[in-house]
Amino acid sequence: MSVPAGAMVTSKWLMEAARLHHKKLCILDTSWYWPKARRSAKSEFGSRHIPGSAFLDLDECCDKTSPLEHMLPSEQNFADYVGRLGVDGDTHVVVYDASDFGAFSAPRAWWMFRVFGHSRVSVLDGGLRNWQREGRPVSDEVIRPRPGVFKASLNRSWVKTYQDLVGNLDSKKFQVVDTRPTGRFRGLDPEPRDNREPGHIPNSISMPFHSFLLPSGHFLPKKRLQVLFSRAGVDLGRPVCVLCGSAVTACHVALAAHECGHPGVSVYDGGWSEWYARARPENVISEGRGKSLCLVGESRLE
Repeated sequence: MSVPAGAMVTSKWLMEAARLHHKKLCILDTSWYWPKARRSAKSEFGSRHIPGSAFLDLDECCDKTSPLEHMLPSEQNFADYVGRLGVDGDTHVVVYDASDFGAFSAPRAWWMFRVFGHSRVSVLDGGLRNWQREGRPVSDEVIRPRPGVFKASLNRSWVKTYQDLVGNLDSKKFQVVDTRPTGRFRGLDPEPRDNREPGHIPNSISMPFHSFLLPSGHFLPKKRLQVLFSRAGVDLGRPVCVLCGSAVTACHVALAAHECGHPGVSVYDGGWSEWYARARPENVISEGRGKSLCLVGESRLE
């Protein structure tokens, strides 16, 4: 079986690959939901998943020493974690999620593999939603993967820090794209996390993650993605950094830009969660409450 070079694969391709029991294929359910959604991705995986898949928990495969959610783990921790899921250096990994959007957290897992040096990774276009809509099988049988040996090498140029974003306010070396819904970007709709007000980083561009998806849950075709970037004022010939609340749906931009030929979008891993907590009030742009001066003394993450 030939492995496609694309960043996305169809349900038909994956069904055929699974039928042939391709030894160098690893299917991962990477579902994750907002904390207030009251959905347990791991429990749902136990009752319904693509046959033969394993579960990658973004809340486990992360830096647990950080006060922020699912920050990137160390190279060794990532290598150990995905190795336990059966991933080797030459494994073709296919990631998907079970969200109603068709793609929610899977692009984050796709980006994680790539930022740690593994390019043989694809997103199942349309996710579990369309897999089931097409009448393909699901299972409640949880397999125990054969452990693999994986070596991770972090591409640090693809990861931005709070200090990088602060410096960019003046230097404007890279474009900043925010994928949270428009209401949260403008500061009019509440954030899903406590102790955070909505708003955005100065000069950032709003491109809600769901705008990259068709009503079916599939990603827009390349030409329509190019138009989307152009209309938003994003120049794919220049560096781009993306963020959202906690760097999950931000990776929709990274995947879409990759499809359009961008060599590598960087991700602000701390996201709005960190920016709001640490930024000065004048650097929280909002049509709503914004950030009051009385919070400046509380704007450090300990």
